[in-house]
Amino acid sequence: MLRGGSRSGKTFVLVRALVQRAINAPRSRHVIFRFRFNHAKTSVWSDTLPKVLLLCFPSLKVRFDKTDFYVELPNGSQIWIAGLDDKERVEKILGQEYATLYFNESSQIPWASVEMAMSRLAQKVELATEIAKATGRTHLALKAYFDCNPPSKLHWSYQMFRAKVKPGTKEALAKPEDYVEMQVNPVDNSANLPSEYFDVLASMSAAKRLRFEAGEWASEVSGALWALEDRLAPDGKVMPGIDSLRVSSAPDLRRIVVAVDPSGTRGDGGGDDIGIVVAGLGIDGHGYVLHDGTCQLSPEGWGRRAVDLYHRFGADRVIGERNYGGDMVRFTIATADRKVPFKEVVASRGKVVRAEPVSALYEQGKVHHVGSFPDLEDQMSNFTPSGYVGEGSPDRADALVWALTELMVKEQPAAAVFGTYSGTTR
Repeated sequence: MLRGGSRSGKTFVLVRALVQRAINAPRSRHVIFRFRFNHAKTSVWSDTLPKVLLLCFPSLKVRFDKTDFYVELPNGSQIWIAGLDDKERVEKILGQEYATLYFNESSQIPWASVEMAMSRLAQKVELATEIAKATGRTHLALKAYFDCNPPSKLHWSYQMFRAKVKPGTKEALAKPEDYVEMQVNPVDNSANLPSEYFDVLASMSAAKRLRFEAGEWASEVSGALWALEDRLAPDGKVMPGIDSLRVSSAPDLRRIVVAVDPSGTRGDGGGDDIGIVVAGLGIDGHGYVLHDGTCQLSPEGWGRRAVDLYHRFGADRVIGERNYGGDMVRFTIATADRKVPFKEVVASRGKVVRAEPVSALYEQGKVHHVGSFPDLEDQMSNFTPSGYVGEGSPDRADALVWALTELMVKEQPAAAVFGTYSGTTR
């Protein structure tokens, strides 16, 4: 993994390495992934890959296939471009085996998507004769490349490359020496950057500078509503972190809900994910987060996923935020299974205001995670009283807040209207 600040040349370096590997092994296949296919086309296909070929391999004649988005070298090797949010295209690409996988901007890629793609790092291909003689090897070694602007230490990239544990289970890696990371920052690429860019970096907040200038993983976001590790309150009381509240199993549960936070996406990679979280209320009065089913699917797809989770966990109901057209969530769930009980919730308050009572339950040690949810927990650790400071939308964290609010936060009276109450809000 190359991790470091913004505009430090990480993508250029790794694309160059991948092209060289394609040259070294005739008829080899390699793939460059980004989370969004549109971003892969704009950034890698149209910008970095042509630059690398022009500057580093000017005499190499390659063929650009603009239908399937791959380049083919004279020796028959291919370099594919893909987005992990495009289900149909991913299935097509993962139908082949590859000698190199490159996860570009991997801080944006969920661990489950990385794990799925890694199953195709399996192409056995011979090196070119002259390379084999020079190296004493007969076949091209399999490699996975990653780069990122480091997010928080909750992210799977930190767990795998620095803590040397498997994301999710936190088991020790079988071969930790195979997971190597190197830091490269904008200052290392200063010859290719305007001097004004460093003024832009210097004007950022301390948290942003740590990530985009210094290229370091954050221990925790200052003032975050949730943290991985225990924290000391101003009164000296220890507030438990997510790790302290993690359990291997839940007790008997009185209620279970599936919470859906819709995004309005059509499932084509053009919008935010649909947050889907399953949580239960134990007989001990504590909350238990059971599953993160967040996805990037069409309404039909995420509706079916929510209903499947309702049946799998024996839930009592599905709850969903009223958004993007009023009854859209209710209609989507009913289309998947009209027998599933559904409750609509209304976002009458901001995200932070809704999240703070749930954060307080964690501080009181009343909520537990049954297992590890790296992508969800990374979003939680980037929620602050001033708003969400992570990338994109906190879809997973929003769904978690809806679920635990439904299970554990008491109803509060709504604002009075002409001396009467208009109802209750959650």
